[in-house]
Amino acid sequence: MDLNINNYRERMNKVIEALERNLTTVRVGRASATIVDGIDILYYGISTPLKTLAIISVPEARQLLIKPYDKSILGAIEKAIFEANIGLTPTNDGETIRISIPPLTEERRKELVKQVKLIAEESKVSLRNVRHDLSSQIKKADMPEDETKKQMDKLQLLVDEYNKKIDEKYAEKEKDLLKI
Repeated sequence: MDLNINNYRERMNKVIEALERNLTTVRVGRASATIVDGIDILYYGISTPLKTLAIISVPEARQLLIKPYDKSILGAIEKAIFEANIGLTPTNDGETIRISIPPLTEERRKELVKQVKLIAEESKVSLRNVRHDLSSQIKKADMPEDETKKQMDKLQLLVDEYNKKIDEKYAEKEKDLLKI
């Protein structure tokens, strides 16, 4: 039995993709449409993602502009942003909603770095789960001991490669957050 690396490499790539998605939700003091990703609006009784109900743009580096297709939901959008607890205050002018992004304080930056570290750790746990699955398969396979050891070494090299990717993504985001 040879280690089917492609299946597990694909699962490990999904761990990295999830990490990248989660890291985009941590704001770095600049406006980005991803800040409001994950906010749902109750629209005609159905929970609908904000990004499908409005045009979300960044007119300035520290401002987000939300222009709904249906102006009757401005209040619902404003309420949902408040309830999302993202630390930002929306301003409703009757046509659009503006969100000003305040500069990050040093204390807030450090809190965000801790949050990013937790996200990276969760990714490493997911990676360990993939390694555990494959390790179990290798041990269950009917192989000579030296072949089992060879496969386990291959697996460890693969896990090390992906752990390094996680560390790089974390370091990149940390640098971004601490940059003033």
